[in-house]
Amino acid sequence: MRAITFAEYGGPDVLKLSEVPVPEPGPGQVRLAVRAAGINPIDWKIRGGGMAQNFPVDFPHTPGLEVAGVVDAVGEGAGLSVGDEVFGWSETGAYAEYALGKTLAPKPTGLSWADAVALPVAGETSLRVLNLLEIREGETLLIHGASGTVGRFAAQVAVAKGLTVIGTGGSRSLDDLKSLGVIPVLYGDGWPERVREAAPGSVDAVFDTSGHGVLPGSVELRGSQDRIITIADAAAFELGLTFSSGGEQSREVLEGIAGWVTDRGVTIAHGKSYPLADAAAAQTESEGGHPGGKLTLTIG
Repeated sequence: MRAITFAEYGGPDVLKLSEVPVPEPGPGQVRLAVRAAGINPIDWKIRGGGMAQNFPVDFPHTPGLEVAGVVDAVGEGAGLSVGDEVFGWSETGAYAEYALGKTLAPKPTGLSWADAVALPVAGETSLRVLNLLEIREGETLLIHGASGTVGRFAAQVAVAKGLTVIGTGGSRSLDDLKSLGVIPVLYGDGWPERVREAAPGSVDAVFDTSGHGVLPGSVELRGSQDRIITIADAAAFELGLTFSSGGEQSREVLEGIAGWVTDRGVTIAHGKSYPLADAAAAQTESEGGHPGGKLTLTIG
């Protein structure tokens, strides 16, 4: 089968389109004929070697966490059948024509492959952090990077839960945020003053998805260090703030995430979809920032 691999840490040029053996599912696993793979910042951070201490890999390595596709073969006790359309987490790398996985859920009817593969990371991260922030109806939540894949998902959930959501974003995203019920605020120099103008009352909680040095200003806005969580800025450790990473990967979590889309109207903003052979270009766009929506690989 064709798969993207890299045999050393480095830039996008280390990614190669390779011929590798088709993997065989073990107990609890299924093999997917991959239809779409999600592109995430952690993919190129691992490729670059910056995550080697926390996420060591064996070479050659196939990147990709998020996968959606059709069950092609089933291991003992997997709980799925050949022909099932599923989405979730890949255990062997999603940038490939076939992948193995255990933590998968049925793809809801009517959900596109691109929609389905955009859900695991953004949905799990959003729901985890909102739960940690203990958000409550009637409160005001500030989301840094609300136009990104995670921030946009979290903003819609918070609005549905009855919060006033202030979301920072670039000038091109402000109308989209407003259409979601978010109070849009332009990011960049002077953002704290613009947030104060948008929310004359207090900011009850802050969710930083951007990692662009906004934590000190967020502490100033809150007047304390509590109820500020980042998923992107290591300065949190020096500032005594919460850095949230990881989370629960389960079928139940995936089904709950999908429910927000199918039953509660949460929408996904899509960026460009690349063919498998152009994975390096997809990672380059992700690394450059501001892709305008979820980046994916279309496979099969």
